Amino acid sequence: QVQLVESGGGLVQAGGSLSLSCTASASTFIINAMGWYRQAPGKERELVATISSGGSTNYTDSVKGRFTISRDNAKNTVYLQMNSLKPEDTAVYYCNADHGYYVGGRFFRLGNYWGQGTQVTVSS
Repeated sequence: QVQLVESGGGLVQAGGSLSLSCTASASTFIINAMGWYRQAPGKERELVATISSGGSTNYTDSVKGRFTISRDNAKNTVYLQMNSLKPEDTAVYYCNADHGYYVGGRFFRLGNYWGQGTQVTVSS
């Protein structure tokens, strides 16, 4: 069982910055890919950014150049630095993590977990 605890978020004016963090508790095996997703009112949850255990990153086009995802593997923590925020970034942001183990270079997923969500509101 893995628990994801998020922190950060809040209210900021357009053009401002916020940072999010998420720590995964996993007593056995490893946390592999981690990421951030968001869901605005009336919309489907969408990917914001992901990062592999090796540090490879992926961003949705609308946040490229403004958001930066990073992680500390020793702490099983993923971060999202959000700069130049826009009102359309307003959403509940969710942390996500894959849990499992590697055998022979292949990852075997035991589960995929979500954080409780944290509100980010950008005023115009």
